[in-house]
Amino acid sequence: MLLYLAAIQEPEDREKFRVLYTNYRGLMFHVARRILGNDQDAEDAVHNAFEKIIEQIEKISHPDSPKTKAFVVTIVEHKAIDLYRQKARRPAQELWEEAEGVQVDYHGDDGLARCILALPARYREWILLKYDHGYETAELAALLGLSLDAAYKLDQRAKKKLEALCREEGLL
Repeated sequence: MLLYLAAIQEPEDREKFRVLYTNYRGLMFHVARRILGNDQDAEDAVHNAFEKIIEQIEKISHPDSPKTKAFVVTIVEHKAIDLYRQKARRPAQELWEEAEGVQVDYHGDDGLARCILALPARYREWILLKYDHGYETAELAALLGLSLDAAYKLDQRAKKKLEALCREEGLL
């Protein structure tokens, strides 16, 4: 809150903002979280909303009024929607797709086990959960928070990568 207060010049505006921050920060987070679906993005939206409120602080006459509450909720909704649209335009890249994860030393003579352990972590986990532990694709999609299409694609990529590693090892 100190960061925001430093941006406000007038003492009475600082007091108004302090009341707004104390009274509405939780509500703002809840509204943003409902729109964006995760805490980090909701925090960003609330921060952006507070910056916008600081720009408009002189227009707020009574920080405890229903009109002010509606104003604050409207601003955070708009900031959350802006952030949602911004993220939709640049889809998140799954950087951990090729992450190696925990390295496992295997000194046995089973080539397939060596190939599975050489897979990137995400593929290795998928192969083990699906083919060793017996999970269905739909179950794994729900477990890993993936859409069913993304789960099928992950299965396809994991098998393709495993096949390539098996070919390199001379197993196929």
